[in-house]
Amino acid sequence: MSSDTSDPLYWMRMMMASNKGTLMDLGISPVVTTSMVLQMLTHSDLLKVNYSVKEDRILFNASQKLISLIMTVGQAVVQVTTGFYGNPSSIGIPTCFLLVVQLIFSGVIVILLDELLQKGYGLGSGVNLFIATNVCESILWKAFSPKVFTTARGIEFEGSLIAFLHLIFIRRNKMAGFYEILFRKNLPNLSSLFGTIFIFGLVIYLQGLRVELPTESTQVKGVTGKWPIKLLYSSTMPVILQSYLVSHTSTISRFLYDKFPNFLLVRILGVWSVNENRRYVPINGLCSFIYPPESFTEALKKPLHFLIYLSFMLLSAAFFSRTWIDVSESNQFDVAKQLKRNKMTLKGVREKNVPEVLGKYIPTAAFLGGFFIGLVCVLANLMDTIGSGTNIILAVSIVWQYFELFTKENMKNGNIGVWIGVVWIGGGIGKKGFIK
Repeated sequence: MSSDTSDPLYWMRMMMASNKGTLMDLGISPVVTTSMVLQMLTHSDLLKVNYSVKEDRILFNASQKLISLIMTVGQAVVQVTTGFYGNPSSIGIPTCFLLVVQLIFSGVIVILLDELLQKGYGLGSGVNLFIATNVCESILWKAFSPKVFTTARGIEFEGSLIAFLHLIFIRRNKMAGFYEILFRKNLPNLSSLFGTIFIFGLVIYLQGLRVELPTESTQVKGVTGKWPIKLLYSSTMPVILQSYLVSHTSTISRFLYDKFPNFLLVRILGVWSVNENRRYVPINGLCSFIYPPESFTEALKKPLHFLIYLSFMLLSAAFFSRTWIDVSESNQFDVAKQLKRNKMTLKGVREKNVPEVLGKYIPTAAFLGGFFIGLVCVLANLMDTIGSGTNIILAVSIVWQYFELFTKENMKNGNIGVWIGVVWIGGGIGKKGFIK
């Protein structure tokens, strides 16, 4: 299994900070899955946790690490025994055992690194750092990779910028060389790089949109402040949940189609085929309606498919965003409680009316934020950016959060002059979201 063609987890790799065939094959999947499942259980009251009690917090964190370890072991065993790295009977039991041990060892390292950052020995969380590093590394590699391929057009470099300089230097017709690198197939091209830069800028702009509600102290007269409510109130969680839904559905559909291609219910779920890029794509069934079109041209050729896909992306992202503020305890009632604990209230608003006023902003911001995030994902997929729209949004959001953290730390240390402007941190995903 050396190619992406036979990798059923191909399009989840970047989001899970995973690299096939390396020690990071599992990526952050066990940590993220455990965190999301426990959050759902606590929100549904199936798991009782009082975060104000120290013992409960310690027990919850320890349970999270233990379950992450169990999932790491389970996922490593499943991937090896189901043939991710070759037929187990062909590679032998000793090799299978060594593969499992290596995956478990690297998974434990990831869990410990995440714990190290959460304990305060760094900024942010390990999950965020792994995702941002993986996405940025992929973009830089596809722009500057010196790897050489021999194609029908001759010798070509993988990196789009390196290939651009190479073609401009060796071609007599410079415009023809520029056009070729702008739209070349099967290798990174300049149009994808330009589209990626555009989406980066668009997400950064959306990150800065917010409404600031004036606040005042309930104890000290004259002490005022502002409580920001961002447009992207739920941050990246809508696209993460949406990607999990689509990815798992597609993986199950493809697995069933490989085993039972003539079974009616399996074909209704999805019929799969290999495209010109040697990757499996759904050509019929339900999965074809939730799978992104490969290009803008394909979207125009199949307008009904595209409209259904667009509606699914926008509405599901908005729904997940609106639902997540309740799961992560960041809705209007939770924010009102947080203001009360901080001895603050909205300026000119009675304390009992604070949730009602916040309710005019927070649910709307969450819904619209998810809607726009879904729209950006669709736009990124149509522009064939480097990495999917989901991955770019994740990278930009995480880098933006690190910028805010660096700014806050420098303000605490008195190094305000190093930065231009002040970024006030707030209106985020909630105290229980794994992307903080």
